[in-house]
Amino acid sequence: MYTEALFNIEALAGRLDHLPVIEQQVLIRLLVEEKLSTEDLFVALAISEDDGSSILDVLGAMDFVKPSEFATHLARVTGSGIYSDIVDSDFYKFDPTTTRMMSPAVQARFMFCAVQKFDDAVVVLGVDPEDSDMHGALEETFPGHEVIFFVGTPSDVTHLIDLAFQDIASWEAVHKIEVMRPEESASRVFSAGQIVVFCALTLLFAYFATFNLYRTISVMMATLSLFYVLSILYKLLLALVGSFDEIETRISDAEVYALDDSELPIYSILVPVYKEPEVVSNLLGALSRLNYPRQKLDVLILMEADDLDTITAVRDADPPSFIRPIYVPPSHPRTKPKACNYGMLFCRGQYVTIYDAEDIPHPDQLKKAIIGFERADPPHAVVQAALNYYNSDENWLTRMFTLEYTYWFDYMLPGLDRLGLPIPLGGTSNHFQTKLLRELGAWDPYNVTEDADLGIRATARGFTVGVINSTTMEEANKAPKNWIRQRSRWIKGYMQTWLVHNRHPIKLLSRIGFINWLSYQFFIGGTVLTFLINPVMWIFTILWLVFGNAFTDLVFTRSTLHIMQLSFVIGNALAIYLNMLSVLRRELYHLTLWALFNPVYWVMHSLAAYMALWQLFTKPFYWEKTEHGLTTVKPAEFAGSHS
Repeated sequence: MYTEALFNIEALAGRLDHLPVIEQQVLIRLLVEEKLSTEDLFVALAISEDDGSSILDVLGAMDFVKPSEFATHLARVTGSGIYSDIVDSDFYKFDPTTTRMMSPAVQARFMFCAVQKFDDAVVVLGVDPEDSDMHGALEETFPGHEVIFFVGTPSDVTHLIDLAFQDIASWEAVHKIEVMRPEESASRVFSAGQIVVFCALTLLFAYFATFNLYRTISVMMATLSLFYVLSILYKLLLALVGSFDEIETRISDAEVYALDDSELPIYSILVPVYKEPEVVSNLLGALSRLNYPRQKLDVLILMEADDLDTITAVRDADPPSFIRPIYVPPSHPRTKPKACNYGMLFCRGQYVTIYDAEDIPHPDQLKKAIIGFERADPPHAVVQAALNYYNSDENWLTRMFTLEYTYWFDYMLPGLDRLGLPIPLGGTSNHFQTKLLRELGAWDPYNVTEDADLGIRATARGFTVGVINSTTMEEANKAPKNWIRQRSRWIKGYMQTWLVHNRHPIKLLSRIGFINWLSYQFFIGGTVLTFLINPVMWIFTILWLVFGNAFTDLVFTRSTLHIMQLSFVIGNALAIYLNMLSVLRRELYHLTLWALFNPVYWVMHSLAAYMALWQLFTKPFYWEKTEHGLTTVKPAEFAGSHS
């Protein structure tokens, strides 16, 4: 066995000469102790030579060598201590105040942690004792100090940074926007001005109703009906604009292929997971299929610290070194945006995106996002990929869900993009410039559709938001009760977002301009209002069918009745048409006739909307957890023609 290892080393002679001596010695030790095969080493060398990454980074990222094994051999070669040997010894003493003397972002970026400071020395835990960036940062903070280095794994370093900054990071994850930008925080549901306006409108309605109840109802319904049809007409306009498939704006496969892997930056991926141990294996599989150098990926699995089942599932999966578990301290509100805010402390990438645990992003999505950023002038702060479903044909609800998402992400959002209007982000597959995301304050943990809020907030701050032609496949919700819980949360979040950005509507108007302001009112407010109005329209229609003109003549003027009937017919017809239009781009022609059931689907939306309205007053920050893993359809490696 030993002889065979020596033979392998001789066979590699010449292939290792270009590497630093320390790296050569580590590789030889790994080969001799059979912790690394010659075949895997040849693959790692080819990858390293192709994109310029450290061979040691490649080995860990490709899971050819476990992080603990790699750390052990690196420590032996460099004569450094190994963290796993000293962590419980009398020699070791962790001093968080030393760690807090340096930026957590810098320490996370270069994978080291300042552990303890003496008069003339500083103890450091890291993954690479010869990292020049690390030594530069240490010299800046501890000038003239000797560095006593201990080798650890990326998880070891992350754990210590977490221990040092946990209280600060946990507080910022919840309260940063609330304290620093209270007018942008949904922690307060209604502003004083909004309460005054709502009370005034209620009193005004009561005043006119006292004199003529039916005429007051008639005027109100005519106004709501006009808004109803105008809101849907506006969405039709956006969908038609978005339907023009402008070839010059699409990112081609040739452009993706032309990217030089050696020039690609580190890309962080946040994956919030809560009580979902069953999706961990699918998640790791989807991430492994991304067409991006693994050694330049920085995947953070965000888990609640008391979610033991999910934590155990991730540990048992034993993921490669580019995947790091992050344990979010329990606190309220217990929401996805709070977990993402906490995870931002550990992000190493120039760019960052969010994927849900059940997501299957197109392999080229990260590269397309980078091209999308670079194309824009000035560069976008955010780009949004499309979402769609791999179990679209499972039942009636998944078909309707697929039609809705297809027209939303393939037509509506591209329409907003081409007209340069504010884009409310989807809950996943939105990609950010990390620096600008931090400048925005990241996500509002009190807003249960933090994504839509962030898209509007970015526009209000002068940043631009774009879309890219790449798709992430998800599991469509097949259970009606589960669907209503999920949709009520989304609609409640739209209500929160509309209220937050309408605290000072004139100020918002002056900042983003009239067209953007009007688009925001129709797209965010109009979406909610149409769902709330729809059952009222149904009720009056049923009463008219039962009692005929005797009822309608009593309540409405002829002109109001015609407006209501016209808006009801046109509104529902347009909604059906929008769903039918959505099948074209992805060639989902078998779903065309299912669009006729859209009025029934809207009834479910209305149920969810009134549930959302109730919760807005009773428990505004409650996160309705969506249960995943209900489908019996196995996802393909990637499905979808609209990549």
